[in-house]
Amino acid sequence: MIRPELTTPIDRRQLLAAGVAAAAAVTGMAVLHDAAPDAAAQPDHGQAQALPPRARLPVAYIPHGGGPWPFVDLPLGDKAELAQLAAYLRKLALVPAEAPKALLVVSAHWEEAVPTVMAAAQPPMLHDYYGFPPEAYQVQWPAPGAPQLAQRVQSLLEEAGIRSGSDAKRGFDHGTFVPLKLAWPDAKIPTLQLSLKQGLDPAEHLAIGRALAPLRQEGVFLIGSGMSYHNMRGFGQPQARQASQEFDGWLQKSMAMPAAERDRQLEQWLQAPAARQVHPRPEHLLPLMVIAGAAQGDTGRAAYASTLMGVAISAYHFG
Repeated sequence: MIRPELTTPIDRRQLLAAGVAAAAAVTGMAVLHDAAPDAAAQPDHGQAQALPPRARLPVAYIPHGGGPWPFVDLPLGDKAELAQLAAYLRKLALVPAEAPKALLVVSAHWEEAVPTVMAAAQPPMLHDYYGFPPEAYQVQWPAPGAPQLAQRVQSLLEEAGIRSGSDAKRGFDHGTFVPLKLAWPDAKIPTLQLSLKQGLDPAEHLAIGRALAPLRQEGVFLIGSGMSYHNMRGFGQPQARQASQEFDGWLQKSMAMPAAERDRQLEQWLQAPAARQVHPRPEHLLPLMVIAGAAQGDTGRAAYASTLMGVAISAYHFG
């Protein structure tokens, strides 16, 4: 059954069909770059007011895979490429040079009329997919929420002239709990989700990211969770490979540009090669806009580059 509040629910039939098609032909060649050294235990979440300046944390845009993978065994293509993606996501906790106080995640699977933060002190789980085995709906990641950080996020957005909202009932969707369960399996780090804004305007999401940039010096690790390729009809189809490679090449080149030029490229992403073939609807690309805005002057690099179900995918770190 499709939950009405979800804009792009994950259908097991679509996912498995793509995986079966890809499994016979795909062998992933990933590039994983070294992460920063591990840090000490994670402290409590941020406060509603600005905290004393710290070292500025990096920001990251990541691919979160498909549905409940890897916590449910699914035939999503080549096992080696899936293992490489899981290994990259497990290392995500090592990206900041010091342990973050909290995580702020912009997931492709939440859209609201205005940017909205979850406000629960203990967010529930939101298994926002259907048609999977029963164990897919038993996956848990009971991280604490960050209501004071939610207030701080709303304050920063207000200062930037951006209206926002809060939702005390919203739970962690799979764009958050899948990658973070791999990276922070103990689920002790306070975590906040922020929605996309309906309309999916690139410039608006870049502005949201710019407004949230001060959080980087307050111990908050900002993560955009989406997919650099997201066309459910293209996964596993041989003809989709070239389109994905063309778009991925444009994306890697654009993220390495100076910030002003990079942001112009993102605002005009529809002019990229094969843009609509790769993203018929851009909700899985828009978390990158928020992250690029928060990156400010930091240039990006492809921290992960591989294939998934026959198409090119990549992740980007800034700072």
